[in-house]
Amino acid sequence: MRMILLAAVSVLAISSTAAFAADPAKPMYGAWGVDLTGGDPKVSPGTDFDKYANGAWEARTEIPADQGSAGVGYDVYNRSQDQLRTLIDTAEPSTQIGALFRSFTNEAKVEAADDKALKVDLAKVTAIATKAQFVQTLGRAHGGFGGDIFSLDIAPDAKNPEINVLYIGQSGLGLPDRDYYLTDTFKPQLAAYTAFVTRALTMAGHPAPAKAAADVVAFETAIAKVSWQVADRRDIDKVYNPTTVGELATYAPFPWAAYLDASGLPGQTKVILGEKTAVRDIAKVYTDTPLETLKAWQTFHVIMETSPYLSKRFVDSRFEYVKALSGQSALRPRWKRGVQLVDGSLGEVVGQTYVAKYFPPSSKAQMVDLIANLKTAMAARIQAATWMSPATKAEALTKLSKMSVMVGYPDRWRDYSGLKLNVDDLYGNVVASRAFEWAYARDDLGKPVDHGKWGMTPQTVNAYNGGLENKIVFPAGILQAPYFDPAADPAVNYGAIGAVIGHEISHGFDDQGRKIDATGKLRDWWTAEDAKRFDAQADVLGKQYDAYEPVPGSKINGKLTMGENIADLAGLQVALDAYHTSLGGKPAPVIGGLTGDQRLFLAFAQAWQDKTRPDSLKQQMASDPHSPSSFRVIGPTRNVDAWYDAFGVKPGETYYLKPEDRSRVW
Repeated sequence: MRMILLAAVSVLAISSTAAFAADPAKPMYGAWGVDLTGGDPKVSPGTDFDKYANGAWEARTEIPADQGSAGVGYDVYNRSQDQLRTLIDTAEPSTQIGALFRSFTNEAKVEAADDKALKVDLAKVTAIATKAQFVQTLGRAHGGFGGDIFSLDIAPDAKNPEINVLYIGQSGLGLPDRDYYLTDTFKPQLAAYTAFVTRALTMAGHPAPAKAAADVVAFETAIAKVSWQVADRRDIDKVYNPTTVGELATYAPFPWAAYLDASGLPGQTKVILGEKTAVRDIAKVYTDTPLETLKAWQTFHVIMETSPYLSKRFVDSRFEYVKALSGQSALRPRWKRGVQLVDGSLGEVVGQTYVAKYFPPSSKAQMVDLIANLKTAMAARIQAATWMSPATKAEALTKLSKMSVMVGYPDRWRDYSGLKLNVDDLYGNVVASRAFEWAYARDDLGKPVDHGKWGMTPQTVNAYNGGLENKIVFPAGILQAPYFDPAADPAVNYGAIGAVIGHEISHGFDDQGRKIDATGKLRDWWTAEDAKRFDAQADVLGKQYDAYEPVPGSKINGKLTMGENIADLAGLQVALDAYHTSLGGKPAPVIGGLTGDQRLFLAFAQAWQDKTRPDSLKQQMASDPHSPSSFRVIGPTRNVDAWYDAFGVKPGETYYLKPEDRSRVW
């Protein structure tokens, strides 16, 4: 879970399918909400709290061949996919849902069509005679298929957050991150990618596919060299660079007006640059690259994006590359890929039926109460912060009080009536959907921000903090066991979903969120002294994470993961405080020989239950601002005093920290 400048998105560890609870009046897991068979009692909590809570589960769990990982995140995700299938599979072919799903699952028709539609798009690339014409393909890619060397996003202006503006940033890479091109760690993945490019160009009929593939990879490597690292891209101050299109044309020579016109964004005067020097240098790389290389690059990217919707030979070719990234050995069943397509293309159409069937009003009411308790606990923690001055506390409390909360589903549903779909045309349906989505995004440009819009669908297994809108959003999809179970012990819900709520709330006050005020505006509202004291405590936490080594030879990047690590720690502390307050001064009951705090910490640990393939883990560590799941358990707990008391953790144990060495950032 995280909060970033343009789109605050929380990414859970999507990681074996759990059974539905037979009786909704009983918890889905164990007698009171936690699976006690999942822990390894031979491991002491202070030696490895993740193994203590999840070790037996990890030992007996095999990662499904079609997944990069297994765990709670995938349990809930797969359960949601099963739920969605019951809604999608029965939809009439005359409906949008039915037409799209059947166009994907009619494999015989897809095989017969093979690459007929693709050839039409590739012919347009082949016919390009000048770079001026090529720029058109970059712009049009935003509403169709193909690659672009720049990113275009429409989002609130960080200095005037009630108006949507255009952000331009770096792009152009086919691999997940610049490190895949530049470090020895990812040599096998780069080799697999190069082979994929070669296969794709061969299938397109390129006269020299191997040479062209080498040129394509060299072009992307040149872009990677000038691209910003992920850790630097997190810095809100660094990625806010307003400019005019005229000034941009001087700073980074490129036919910007023609490019934006082709993107469907004509007449722009003001834009905001994200990775400023990267945009400049990528424009230079583009200028220096021969047209034939650019055409081969675009040909490949069209094929890469369309492959999931073409015949088996294209699907299999792409999956050979995907296997090298994730380590998974089998493709997900076609129905699951079809559900995923419908979910991504018709999210709120599906969402209306989903919440009506799977998210009762009682669950929403319980969540609203829980979130109110968490906000109260966060307010108390702000008031008690010894490193924060009274003036900064007042601003923080104002921001917290104005932070809006959205639970389950939006108050106003999105209109999809303009999207026309054909049960007999999968390729055309995806083209229509992409054009529809880009038009929907473009329509916001220059208009007041609609705070009622959601950045996730109701069925998404995730949550987010909408930083520039000062709101937190919890879709119905994540509000399932073991994150949230109406029948579970309250300590379990506070330890699981409560920590998630606290996590999202605290993003408003982490290393980047603290730069945004109560109105969503980018403004430094901290005193210089407060900032120094905050940074000192954040650095304590960062150095701890820098020392963690989830994969031999690969340590966590404490700078990249800083915001998420702070939020994990704050979320756990706020959840613990709120749970104690909910007891109304009475002692927590002992259940199964476990205290309330012990149950809360165990629920927290099992909410991050995860087993990941090494290749998937390496990919996460290179590009994801979230730490690997085992350290989302270990890292926060060892900084919470109550954890030591709950489990009797003593000096000398692996993850024991002296009280003075624990981070007091929140």
